[in-house]
Amino acid sequence: MRLLLLQGFPDFNSYSTPLLILGLQGAILCVLLYRRFLRKRLLPDLLLAGILFILCYHRTTYTIGFMSWYDTYRNTKINYFLVSMELLMAPLIFFYVKSVVTPSFKWLKKYFWHFLPWLVFFLAKLTIYLYDVQQPGFEAVQNGYLVVNFQWPYLNPLVTFFASAQMLLYLAFSFQLYYTYKKEIQAFFSNTTKKELTWIRNFLIIYTFIFCYGLVQIFVDEYIVEMSWTQKWWIQFFSAIALLYFGVKGYFTNFDFLKAFEKTPHAVKSSAKTNNLFLEQKETINKLFVKDKIFLDPELNLNQLSVKTKLNRAEVSEIINLGFGMNFNDFVNHFRIEEFKQRLLGGEHQQFSLVGLAFECGFNSKATFNRVFKKEVKLTPTEYLKTLES
Repeated sequence: MRLLLLQGFPDFNSYSTPLLILGLQGAILCVLLYRRFLRKRLLPDLLLAGILFILCYHRTTYTIGFMSWYDTYRNTKINYFLVSMELLMAPLIFFYVKSVVTPSFKWLKKYFWHFLPWLVFFLAKLTIYLYDVQQPGFEAVQNGYLVVNFQWPYLNPLVTFFASAQMLLYLAFSFQLYYTYKKEIQAFFSNTTKKELTWIRNFLIIYTFIFCYGLVQIFVDEYIVEMSWTQKWWIQFFSAIALLYFGVKGYFTNFDFLKAFEKTPHAVKSSAKTNNLFLEQKETINKLFVKDKIFLDPELNLNQLSVKTKLNRAEVSEIINLGFGMNFNDFVNHFRIEEFKQRLLGGEHQQFSLVGLAFECGFNSKATFNRVFKKEVKLTPTEYLKTLES
C-alpha cells in the first residue's frame, strides 16, 4: 500500500506543484473576498469571489491529473462530478465589471436568467450520470455509456460552441461598459489617472487572451494534431497566474472614490446660451476658477463644484460644456496649465522641479500633466520652458 502511494497519487512534480500552489492561493483570495462581502455587502466582492472560485475549480481536473489521480484510480468517477462552469463565467465577468463601474448597480432577480444555460447543462450532466450509474459494469469503467456515446461526441462540442459565442458577446459588452465609464469620469473628476480602473481593463484583456488561447488550442487539438496533457498544461498555468493577479488586484484595489460618482444626467440644453441667467451662472463658475482658484485642489470633482455654485450637477455640466466648449476634466486642467505657465513666468521653477510645480497647480500625476500640457500647448513642458528662456 505504501509503495502504491509513493508511485501514485499524489505526485508533486513540476507540472502539478505550480498549479496546486497557485490554485490554493487563489482559493484563499476567494475566501477573503467572500468574507469581506459578508461584512460590507459589496457586490463586486461576491461576484469576483465567484469568478475566482470557478477559475480554481477549472484547474482541478488538470491539477489532480498531473498529480497522477487518473493513473492511480483507473475507475474514478470524478469526471461526472467535475462539471464545467464556463457557461457561468461570461455573465459573471459582465456583471462584475458592471457592478464596479456603475456605483448604483443593484442585483435584480431577472439577472438569474443569464445563468439558465448552465443550469440546462448541469441537468444534462446529472441525467447522464443517473443513466450511466444504473448500467451493468459501471463500477469497472471510468466513463460510462452516455459519456462516451453522447457527451463527448455531441454535448461537449455543442456546449463549447455556445460557451465561446456567449463569452465573445459578454466580453464585448464588458469592454463597452469599461470604455463608457472611462469617458464618463472625464465629466466628473478633474484628475482621472488613478480613477480609470486600468486594472479592470487589464482584467478583461488578460481574460480575453486566455480565452482566445483556449480557442486556438481547441482548434489545433481537434483539427490539426492531438495535443498531449503536457502541451495543454501551459494554458492551465497561465490561467492560474491570471487567477492570482485577479484576486490580488480585486481585493486590494480601493473603489471608495466611486461612492460619489454616478452618471451625470443630461440636462435639457438651453436654446439661448446668451440669456442672462446662463451668463450669470457661467460667470459664477469662471470666478471660482479665476479668483478662488479652486482648481488647485487635486481631488476637485463635479459634486464639489455643484455645491459651490448651488446648482445641480447636470446644470454645472451643461454650463461648462456649452459655455466653455469643454468637458469638466478639460476645463479644470486648462486652468491648471495656465497657472503652471504663470508660475513659470514668475520663476517658481527655480524652486521646484517641473513636476513638483505641476503638483502645486493641482495635478497629481506626472503622466497626466505631460499629456495634458502637450495637448494644450503643443509642446512638452521642457520645450515650453526653453522658449521662455530663449
